[in-house]
Amino acid sequence: MTLNQILLWTVFLSCFSLMIRTLYSNQHRGWSLVSGSILGVTSGLFYLAPNLAGIIGGSLWAVFLLVPLVGFAKVNKLIYQERYRDARRLAAYLRWLHPADGWLEQPVILEALEMGQQGKMAQALKNLHPYEKAETPIGRNATALLFLMRARWQELLQWIQHTIPESLLIQDPYLVTYYLRALGEMGDLNDLLWTIERYERHLRKQGQPIPLHLAWLFALAFCGQTEDVGCLLGSSLSTLSPKVKTFWRLTAQMATKPNHPVPSQLGQLRDDCPNTVLNHAIAWRSRHPLANPREVLTGASWEMLWRIKTEVRQEVRYGQPFLMTPRKAHATYILIALNCLVFSLEIHLGGSTNPLTLDRMGALIPSQVWAGEIWRLVTANFLHYGVLHLLTNLIGLYILGPFVELRLGFERYCITYFGAGIGAMAAFSAIALTFGDPEQRLVGASAAIMGILGAIVAILLQGWLREKSHIAAKRLCWFLVIIALQTTFDLYIPEVSFLAHALGLGFGFTIGTLLLPNR
Repeated sequence: MTLNQILLWTVFLSCFSLMIRTLYSNQHRGWSLVSGSILGVTSGLFYLAPNLAGIIGGSLWAVFLLVPLVGFAKVNKLIYQERYRDARRLAAYLRWLHPADGWLEQPVILEALEMGQQGKMAQALKNLHPYEKAETPIGRNATALLFLMRARWQELLQWIQHTIPESLLIQDPYLVTYYLRALGEMGDLNDLLWTIERYERHLRKQGQPIPLHLAWLFALAFCGQTEDVGCLLGSSLSTLSPKVKTFWRLTAQMATKPNHPVPSQLGQLRDDCPNTVLNHAIAWRSRHPLANPREVLTGASWEMLWRIKTEVRQEVRYGQPFLMTPRKAHATYILIALNCLVFSLEIHLGGSTNPLTLDRMGALIPSQVWAGEIWRLVTANFLHYGVLHLLTNLIGLYILGPFVELRLGFERYCITYFGAGIGAMAAFSAIALTFGDPEQRLVGASAAIMGILGAIVAILLQGWLREKSHIAAKRLCWFLVIIALQTTFDLYIPEVSFLAHALGLGFGFTIGTLLLPNR
C-alpha cells in the first residue's frame, strides 16, 4: 500500500461523499462544485498518469477541501466562543480558497460582531447598514444582526414574519435560529415549539448541527429545563463562551421561577461585559420577565418539549461517533503511546520494514503460533510495517476509540480492543493453518481497531432497537457505508488482509454487544 494509493482512496471517497451530501443544499453548492472538480481531475489523471494521480489529486484535495473545511470549522468555533477578531482574521484568508457559499462576505459580519463586542455599537451598526437588503443572504443576516445586537426582539420578529418568505427562511439555518430566539424572548413559547417542530427537518438537512442544537437550547432554556440545558451546553454546545453558557443557564433557572427577583449572578454577568451584545441581552432579560411555561404551554407543546428533551439525550449519547478532540479517553491515549513505543523499538532493533526484526519482535506467523508461541497473538497487534502503516492505524484509533471508551468504560473498552485483536489473530492463524499459507506474516493494530468499529455498530444498533433513536439509526447507516468502503479498499489493496479486518470487526461487534450495559 503506497502513499499514492492511500491518497487516491482518500480523494475519491471524501470528494464523492461531500458532493452527495451538499449537492441538494442551496447553502453549500460551492462545496459540490469543488469536490466534483477535484474528483474529475483526479479521475482523468488516474488514466493518464496513475503514478501521479494520487499526489496531484491529494494536493488539490488538501488545498481546496481539507484546509477550508477545517479552517471554517475553526472559524465557527471561534464565533461561538465570541472570539470574533480571531475568527475574522482567519476567515479573511480562508475565503479566497472557497469564495462561494457566502464566505467571501463573512468577514464583514464578523467585523461588526467584533465591534459590538468592544462596545462600538454605533460603528458596528454603521458597517452593517450598507448590506441591509433582504435580497441576499448576507443582507438578511446583516438586518437580523442589527436587531439582535440591540436586543430589539419584537422588531426582529415582525421583520421576519412580514418580510422573509418561508422559502428563503428554510434555506438559512441561522436566520431560523434568530427567529426562534425572538419567539422565546417575546414569551411565545407555544409558537417557539411549533416552529421548531416545523423547521427541524430543514435544519437537519443543512448538515450543520449547531443551528439545530441552538434551537433546542432556546426551547429548553425558555421552558425552564435546567438539567437538559446543562447537558446540551456540556456536550454539543460546549464551544460556546463561558459567559454565554452562564447566561443560558440563568435563563433556564429564571424560567422555572418567573415571579422571583432577577438572580444576582445576572447582574454580575452584566457588569463583566459592559457595552456588548451580551450586555444588551442581559438588560432585556432583567427588564422583561420570562413567560411561565406551566401557565403558557399547551398539552401538545409539553409533548413536543418532551420529544426535544429525548432528542438532546440521544444526541449526547449517539451524536458524536467521530471525536477529533476526545476528552477523558485515557485507554485510547495509552494504546496510542504503546504502539508508538513498540514502533520506536522496531526502528532501534533493525527497522520496521525488516522481516527479521518483525519476526523476532512477535509478528504473527500461524505455524509459529501452532508450535507454541502463543504470545505472538498479542505482540502482532502492536507491530507495524512502516510509518504509513502506523499513522493510518493510530489516526483511526484516535478518532473512533473515544466514542467506545466513553460508553463502555476503561475496563470493558480494553477487553473489547484486546479481545478483537487477539481473537482475530487466533482465528486468522487457524484459518491459515487449515486452508492457507501457515508461513504468512501478519502485523498491525488494524484488526483491533476494526473491533472498535464493530463495537460502535453494536452501540448504535442497541440505540436504534431499544431506544428507537433515529440519531443512532442515522449514524448506524453511516458506519455501514464506512464498512462497505473499507471492505472495497481491503479487496483492492493486496497488502491489506481482508480476512483479519473482517474477523476483528466480527469479534468487536460480538464482544461489544455482550459488554454493553442494559438501559
